[in-house]
Amino acid sequence: MQKIEELNSKLATLKEQKRKLDVEAGEFAEKRNTLNEALKNLKTEISKLKNARDKINEQVKELKNQRSQLKAEMAQKTDELKSLTKELEALTMKKPPKSFKELKNEAEAIEWKIQTTPTDLQAEKQLVEHAKQVEAQLVIHRKIDQLSQKRLELKAELKALGARIKVCHENVAENAKKSQELHQEMLKKVEEAKKLKAEADNFHKCFVQAKEDGKKLQKEIDEILDEIRQLKREIQAEEDAEKLKDQEAILETVEKQALEKLKRGEKLTWEEFKILAEKGIA
Repeated sequence: MQKIEELNSKLATLKEQKRKLDVEAGEFAEKRNTLNEALKNLKTEISKLKNARDKINEQVKELKNQRSQLKAEMAQKTDELKSLTKELEALTMKKPPKSFKELKNEAEAIEWKIQTTPTDLQAEKQLVEHAKQVEAQLVIHRKIDQLSQKRLELKAELKALGARIKVCHENVAENAKKSQELHQEMLKKVEEAKKLKAEADNFHKCFVQAKEDGKKLQKEIDEILDEIRQLKREIQAEEDAEKLKDQEAILETVEKQALEKLKRGEKLTWEEFKILAEKGIA
């Protein structure tokens, strides 16, 4: 019984330790789950930031492509303008001293003279040749005007292209800045997520250790309970043996008394008779 009391005292201590470990394990699990939930939400935020950044990066890529196309078009038109300017300069050197209006009036006067004034063949040929010369000079004027107009148009187109390229460049810079800001925010969240995961993993490790320690304590508790049950069985067996011994002593006494009664010829009680009958004496 003293051993059982010692074991019960030890058992109570172990159970209290086991209870505390279970409480700690529950607290560790709760903290781990809370951190894992926060980590899950943080990962969702990181995913949204990444998608937003990637979307902006696609826009930057598209804007850069547009800018490259505009620059290529601008280079082409610049070359065209240079070529046209050279051609215009060459024609300008051949520009007649008379203005287009003067030559136009002169051509009309020649045409009128050919139609209205009677002339001999030689004079008519001279007038026709003069008309051709005037017309050739008018062609130069028209070509110069045409090229000048084309040059103005090209300059206007180049200016418009320059403006579009500038807008593209500004948009690229603005979106690149937004992308970088989103990227930095995402990296910040990633670092925060790493810390949360490390903390959650640590609580999980503590939880697992507490459960393992709890299992060891439970095993020790079960062993002590088995030992207590074994001791109680031994005590019960001893008590049963003592009880049987006492009963046998009583039976032996009653048997002895009954035999003495028989010798004296006295009447036996039912219990005395029953005991002797069981012994095969009565």
